Amino acid sequence: MSGDPLFRFDSVSVAGSSGVRLAEVTFDIPAGGITVLVGPSGSGKSTLVRLCNRLEVPSGGTVHYRGRPLSEFDPLQLRRQVGMVFQRPVLFAGTVRDNLEEADGEAGRSGLENALERAALDRSFLDRPASELSGGEAQRVCLARALVARPEALLMDEPTSSLDGAAVSRLEQLARKLADAGTPVVWVTHDLGQMQRIADRVAVLIGGSLRYLGGPDALASNGDHELTRFLEDADVR
Repeated sequence: MSGDPLFRFDSVSVAGSSGVRLAEVTFDIPAGGITVLVGPSGSGKSTLVRLCNRLEVPSGGTVHYRGRPLSEFDPLQLRRQVGMVFQRPVLFAGTVRDNLEEADGEAGRSGLENALERAALDRSFLDRPASELSGGEAQRVCLARALVARPEALLMDEPTSSLDGAAVSRLEQLARKLADAGTPVVWVTHDLGQMQRIADRVAVLIGGSLRYLGGPDALASNGDHELTRFLEDADVR
């Protein structure tokens, strides 16, 4: 249904060998804009975003994608609809073209070039060896690889943590451009400055629990003492 959120988490828990990673989390991610998941290390941010394309499955509760339980999706079909860019760019041996064709071998040259352009890389990159790319270029190729499959949504799991300032800014701008063009983005970060720059909506996780959900501007005025302490430690004003 058109009114469904992008993702709905209904009492979702994830248990690990070291304890509970998510504890009965319930909230919706809207089907538009950029939703930023933020919190201290080990708070469950990456676990939550990995649930969104079935790289992990919940121990309890249900995750829905556009109104349908994720358990009903074929994982490969789901991952074409919900693309993902990871913290560190991982490229296969060969050229950029080889890497993009791993996502869709039938995209054709125009489809590959279009994906590169959307990731702010020109078509000359198709024949570049992947091993010769800078960190920022490699991460943008990973983004282009996700875009080749024409996803309905994009997951970004701390995609700028190993990049320099210029590459960070470029990737943030690309995410905004994609979201404004109709591809919702779910972005995980520990960087609260980045959250303030890009977020339309914020979900804060602490200790596997959801502690805030709303706009970035109201975050600092919340009444949650543990959340306030986290913000103070992170120097958010």
